[in-house]
Amino acid sequence: MVHLNIRTFAAAGALALSVSVFAMGDRPRGDEEAANKRIAPVARVELAAPVAAASGNRSGEQIYKAVCGACHETGVAGAPKTGDKAAWAPRIALGLDGLLKSAIAGKNAMPPKGGSDANDVELARSIVYIANKSGGNLKEPAAK
Repeated sequence: MVHLNIRTFAAAGALALSVSVFAMGDRPRGDEEAANKRIAPVARVELAAPVAAASGNRSGEQIYKAVCGACHETGVAGAPKTGDKAAWAPRIALGLDGLLKSAIAGKNAMPPKGGSDANDVELARSIVYIANKSGGNLKEPAAK
């Protein structure tokens, strides 16, 4: 024979009550802020635009790496590759003024200024950079 007493019924009732509370989606009371801190990510990554030199002060190499190299490194859309002396020789023969005029207006698939926000001096610096890497001996313009 099973002996049941009042404590057994009380314990069974409390257990049934706690099971039903959790089954209904309620959660135990506690310090939510502390729990949120415990499960928070260890680190957070935020993407930001790279810090660049002020417009007008960028070097030819900076403009080249940021804009020009995308096409002139691989020859995309017929762009003469940087370092290809044969392809650049007739262009370099135009001189810096001729190359700058062409770059400002755009040429074939290249948009005006190569799609950059470079001013004319920065653009000239990038042209000198590319031309000199491709067999030229152009002089960089002075800042205006």
